[in-house]
Amino acid sequence: MFNKRYRIAEKVIAISSLHQRVHELCADYLTDDEPDFEVVMSQDDIEYERIKSEKEDIAEGHEVRRFPDDYLEELGVYRKIATKMVEFDTFLFHGSVIAVDGEGYLFTAKSGTGKSTHTRLWRQLLGDKAVMINDDKPLIKCDGDSAAVFGTPWDGKHRLSTNTSVPLKAVCILERAEKNHIEKISKKDAYNMLVQQIYRPNDPQKLIRTLQLIDRLAGSVTLWRLGCNMDIEAAETAYNAMKG
Repeated sequence: MFNKRYRIAEKVIAISSLHQRVHELCADYLTDDEPDFEVVMSQDDIEYERIKSEKEDIAEGHEVRRFPDDYLEELGVYRKIATKMVEFDTFLFHGSVIAVDGEGYLFTAKSGTGKSTHTRLWRQLLGDKAVMINDDKPLIKCDGDSAAVFGTPWDGKHRLSTNTSVPLKAVCILERAEKNHIEKISKKDAYNMLVQQIYRPNDPQKLIRTLQLIDRLAGSVTLWRLGCNMDIEAAETAYNAMKG
């Protein structure tokens, strides 16, 4: 077993794994502090990830992909972390989040819509003023009437993230459009997409808690819908509206 500790979203996590790969992924988060909880992986956990992946490929009509054990273990570690984090009012959200002037803007959408492309346009528009927090699977903590978003090692195929956190100012749902336009939306309008984009634990009590956190998130940030193309004007439209 490989055993190391990491500080992720304000919690120290001891990870015991069968393979080294997950520790290489988490190297920037290494700590010697006492753990808040432990994640222990087994071959059964890896097989669970394999079966889940194959079922998803079949359901989506894709050719079944064959992933190596160390990659599947990497997925399984984050699944266990995300499940436990709900106890600390923190949940995993699928989206690309960028910070400007110390505030986070999270973009979410159906797969393939262009979340990563859009935040790349923000970086192109704003230069060093814009900092990627996480390009795929950030963690969000809801504390009272505010929310904070955290970088994590699980940051997408482009490996864009920062080991930091910022207050989350806004969540924006992306949709493809020929002409760029943006509007504020209500919690009711955003709710279905927000629920689709969170990690939903199998444990019923933790699932209920996660849905409560989504309600809290929707009440603590500004919610937007952006119709956008892949031109830098889309970033200008979004930034000028969302920065307030």
